[in-house]
Amino acid sequence: MLDGVHMFLDFMSEVEGILKEGLDRCGLSISLENSLDLSPHADLSTTVAFRLSPALKKSPKDIAAEIYSAMGSPSRWVDRAELVGPYINFYMSRSFLDDVVVRAQGEDAWRGRMSGSVIVEHTSANPDGPLHVGHIRNSVIGDTIVRILRRAGYSVEAQYYVNDMGRQTAMVVWGCDHLALDGSKPDHAIARVYIAAHRIMNERPELAAEVDELMRRYESRDPEIVEKFQRAAKYAISGIESTLHRMNIHHDSYKWESEFVWDGSVDEILEMLERTGRTVLKDGALQLDLSEEGFEKSLVLRRADGTTLYTTRDLAYHKWKAENYERVVEVLGADHKLVSAQLRTALRILGIKEPEVVIFEFVSLPDGSMSTRRGKFISADELLDEVEKQAYIEVTKRRPEMDDDFRKEVAGKVAVGAVRYDIVRVSADKATMFDWKTALDFEKLSAPFIQYSHARACSILKRAGDIDEFDPGLLRDDYEIALIKKIAEFDLVIDRAARELKPHQLATYARELAERFNLFYRYDPVLDARPNELRNARLALVRASRNALSATLDTLGIEAPESM
Repeated sequence: MLDGVHMFLDFMSEVEGILKEGLDRCGLSISLENSLDLSPHADLSTTVAFRLSPALKKSPKDIAAEIYSAMGSPSRWVDRAELVGPYINFYMSRSFLDDVVVRAQGEDAWRGRMSGSVIVEHTSANPDGPLHVGHIRNSVIGDTIVRILRRAGYSVEAQYYVNDMGRQTAMVVWGCDHLALDGSKPDHAIARVYIAAHRIMNERPELAAEVDELMRRYESRDPEIVEKFQRAAKYAISGIESTLHRMNIHHDSYKWESEFVWDGSVDEILEMLERTGRTVLKDGALQLDLSEEGFEKSLVLRRADGTTLYTTRDLAYHKWKAENYERVVEVLGADHKLVSAQLRTALRILGIKEPEVVIFEFVSLPDGSMSTRRGKFISADELLDEVEKQAYIEVTKRRPEMDDDFRKEVAGKVAVGAVRYDIVRVSADKATMFDWKTALDFEKLSAPFIQYSHARACSILKRAGDIDEFDPGLLRDDYEIALIKKIAEFDLVIDRAARELKPHQLATYARELAERFNLFYRYDPVLDARPNELRNARLALVRASRNALSATLDTLGIEAPESM
């Protein structure tokens, strides 16, 4: 299958053409964006009459009737349109359904036609310890957005922004100077040093001045201190990377905040902000007054000792991103809402393109809260180990005849899939709790359920052998049609998720696709179907489903096992 081939979006495009023809003949002009949506009563339904009603001072029902009577005849992909009160409903043609099955035979289907460069910054955890569950939600949401944007056709750079100039990193450096790293995983070893250093500082507050001095010397680019900071940060990140890779998450590049101090970018931003006339000095600190924009608290830009803050450096980073990418996306926790709003306001004042920010609420575990500083947290590694252990038990129950290597391999894929799916299935703006029992339930609507659907399709195709010529027109019962229509929706889901940056929409689609496939499989015999022509058509539908499930799981960052 060729890249850029659409399915549902082709149908939608023809519906828009028919609808626009009716609007033009009525002398009406309105954007059709967001005026068409999926409906339980039709393949597409339009609410355009509701949008026109206030301006025309007519009832939506009368407006819809007027547009409907002026519309042209059905087209290649549109079978018919029906007027139902204030709605105009549209239905797919048989030729469209047949074409979907044929197009979906290709394994590399559903490549979008969007274009442009995008940078997605996600995770960006401080290099002071391992990732915990809160970080995981950032990473999974960010990586899924990266995959969705790539599937949509964008050129995407996934970037990790390294906070190497903060107090946490300085505490790690001080700790490494005074305490020994153990031989554990690098990020865990760094965390132990950080926690011990923090405990010492609490007992001896006068030592805090040594950390301040480290920060000052690093910002002034003292070679000895630069080497220490970057060695410690890279060591911690090597452990963080290992965890991310285990979760099938990869960054294309790392950007260090110190770069923007040393190359003059931070000074440039400060000069630009001072030229706005909105900066003030309070107790020796330079601050940006944002009261006119509704913020009670000023944004501190530079401390009294002359050192800059994370936010100042972040402004320089955002200027760099805006200058080098057409879309700028970042994933942030809910605790960053205020600072993020202040930062975007500062950028707007400077005339710099603002980022598209995805704010996520926190994910929790039944076991309680996490805090790196107090040393009481549940690391991502511990969570993954526990979920993989439980997945192994579940796989062993289901496939006791398979050898240990098989069960371990499947358990690893199932565990990562379960964590990723359970986190991303909930809208980012809603808090969620991760429960491994629910996430690993093969019978319920979880990642293993979707993965098993893919494995089932692979098994059917393996047993069937080569598929002869097939006639998609033979696929006519309700379960077959419902499955074909759901397969067709993939490109629409990707298009909307890419525009709206809502990866949970794809997770919902994955579940619905697996449900439709399982209903089809339950009620429509495939390998035993007769006559042979119907068997071939249903096998083609299984292959189309396998390809759609594979593409969907891949875009979710979840492996699609061929056997489970």
